Amino acid sequence: MAVLNKIRKQSLVLIAVIAMALFSFVLADLFKNTDALTGGSQDVVATINGTDINREGFMNRVEAIQRQLGPNATSTQAMNRVYDQEVRKAVLQTQIEALGLSIEKDQMRDLLKQNFSSYPEFLNEAGIFDENKLTEFIANLKSIQNTNINRAPLGNFQINYNEWVNNEQSIAARALEQEYYSMVKAGLNNTLAEAEVDYMLENSTIDLKFAYVPYTSIADSLVDVTKADITKFISNNKSKYEVDASRDIAFVEFKEVASVDDENDIKTELLDLLVGKTDNTTTTEVDETVVGFKDVANAEEFVNLNSDEKFVDEFVFKSSLPKTAADSLYNLNVGGVYGPYKDADFFKISRVVANKQMPDSVKVRHILISHVGASSAKPEVVQTEAEAKKTADSVLAIVRANPSKFPELVTALSSDQGSVNKGGEYDFHPKTQMVKPFSDFEFNNKVGDIDVVKTVFGFHIIEILDQKNFSKAIKVATIARKIEPSEKTIDQVFNTASKFELALQKEDFQDIAKERDLEVKPVNNVKILDETMPGLGSQRPIIRWAFEDGTKVGDYKRFSIPSGGYVIVQLVKINKEGLMSVENASASALTEIRNEKKAKLIREKISATTVDEFSKNQSVGSNIASAVNMKNPTLSGAGKEPLVVGTAFGLKEGDTSQLINGTKGVFIVEVTKVNEVAGLDNYQAIANRLSAARAASAQTKIFNALKEAADIEDNRANFY
Repeated sequence: MAVLNKIRKQSLVLIAVIAMALFSFVLADLFKNTDALTGGSQDVVATINGTDINREGFMNRVEAIQRQLGPNATSTQAMNRVYDQEVRKAVLQTQIEALGLSIEKDQMRDLLKQNFSSYPEFLNEAGIFDENKLTEFIANLKSIQNTNINRAPLGNFQINYNEWVNNEQSIAARALEQEYYSMVKAGLNNTLAEAEVDYMLENSTIDLKFAYVPYTSIADSLVDVTKADITKFISNNKSKYEVDASRDIAFVEFKEVASVDDENDIKTELLDLLVGKTDNTTTTEVDETVVGFKDVANAEEFVNLNSDEKFVDEFVFKSSLPKTAADSLYNLNVGGVYGPYKDADFFKISRVVANKQMPDSVKVRHILISHVGASSAKPEVVQTEAEAKKTADSVLAIVRANPSKFPELVTALSSDQGSVNKGGEYDFHPKTQMVKPFSDFEFNNKVGDIDVVKTVFGFHIIEILDQKNFSKAIKVATIARKIEPSEKTIDQVFNTASKFELALQKEDFQDIAKERDLEVKPVNNVKILDETMPGLGSQRPIIRWAFEDGTKVGDYKRFSIPSGGYVIVQLVKINKEGLMSVENASASALTEIRNEKKAKLIREKISATTVDEFSKNQSVGSNIASAVNMKNPTLSGAGKEPLVVGTAFGLKEGDTSQLINGTKGVFIVEVTKVNEVAGLDNYQAIANRLSAARAASAQTKIFNALKEAADIEDNRANFY
């Protein structure tokens, strides 16, 4: 009680202490993230030429793009696409506003006509675009925007007024961008003088005699390259070695994969299903026998109850069977069983339930009656599904009574434009070419059979014209069990990873991995917005951790991996933005530095002033190169040597060059003949060709130049 009384008396002090602690915690977080104090980039994904891209709108667009891309696309892929769109829009908008470009009302109407001229909502009775219908459609959308039914059909989808306005804005923005690009391209035409130069570069040629000492004649071990040499080389080639900030990491992977015992347990389960068992768990005095897969009457039902893959009710040829079991299965009689066998990530047992002779290819003709909602249905299709079925049944009755009517009904009614011009025919094709209901009919029936078959495209009136190459096909019932780690194995993986992680508190990452026979996998030059890692797939959490302010070299952390299991990752190195480090640059710089030094050593041994002397003194052969031009500076026997060829074109006939440090060695070259070329009377055709080529690549180059010159603050890594 005395203690409680003291606490009550000091309650105000305690409250004050707790308040100060909370305040300190908040302040610490604020100073750690200074944007919270300054109102900086917490809600700004990027700033481009002073224009902010706000988080909420950006993320909404990312979600929309991800829905369009489908389930296989990641949020990072969708984010990058939206970001690229926003950068393009902002960068070009700066130029468009500076030029005062805009889309006037009449232009907008023309643009809408271009984009929607084929939509039935805007066509009159004659099938011609009607501007009044467009105006009426927009007015209707606006009038219903605040009602429960705020969407209207447009083509194959529904749209509301805000989406229409956004669509108009996108159309206008694209038009302005194209207008801007067109204005720039108009100033990019090649002149006649440029055309003449291009013609001469390609057609003026010289014949050469040359010799060279290759850099490979001096062993790399004889050339010492110091750290200072690499540093100097980087400094002299800054643009080549400028890099973004990156991280080097290493990881050890602990995969959750089935053990040998797990696989044996799965095979044992399959064998139990195969032979059945005696059930003595009931209260009756007589044990019940559970019939096994090899003897069960209804194999389909048994498979669907016991397999990780459903029964496939289909006859297949040997080529479609699992490769590991094809021979054995194909040679079984009906009722025969094979397995367990391994097929990819499954163990399986299979039973042949039927066989028959089937063609490997079939020739048919058909009439497709489409309907509203069917796959690939054209806008002009207006029949409902029930109406389309009724039409198909009527057509079937006609062609059964009078097969000669088939071609004219194809022309009049079929929605399959790929076969209309051939009377609805599809020549001999394999079973896999058509959708399943279509394929099942043509391969499981006889020549001359004709009937209505429903597929996702509508109703087909199909007639089988011919079948060939009959051979045995079998129907197989298969019980498949996914090869997965057991709970025991999963627990073992968790314990192994945990012990490794605990050991890192006292010992070195590499040493522990080596001691435990674990492979350490390095991943270098990871960028802040990278998403995937070799062997691990999408791993944004790891990359974000590596770039967090609090993560230091030597730090480690455990992450779960999508395939099952864990990786323990260590940050090995922090590479700052700027010039590449000597260690990282050495791989690409060493060869060039060595070649420079080798060239100096080679030159010190050469006193020759002619190709023949050079060849004799250096014990290298001389070479002949004919019709060499500047546009393709290649020497036969030496490859591309632009500096050597360029030097040769500066010489007169009969002249010999000084020593030249080429790409592959030190050269000397003699011009044996200058092949003069007559000029053209008119270079306009070449100028036009060059202008077209320049215009074709201009748009990308213009945008890249604008993007490089833009002021861009990229904060994406704060959100993704």
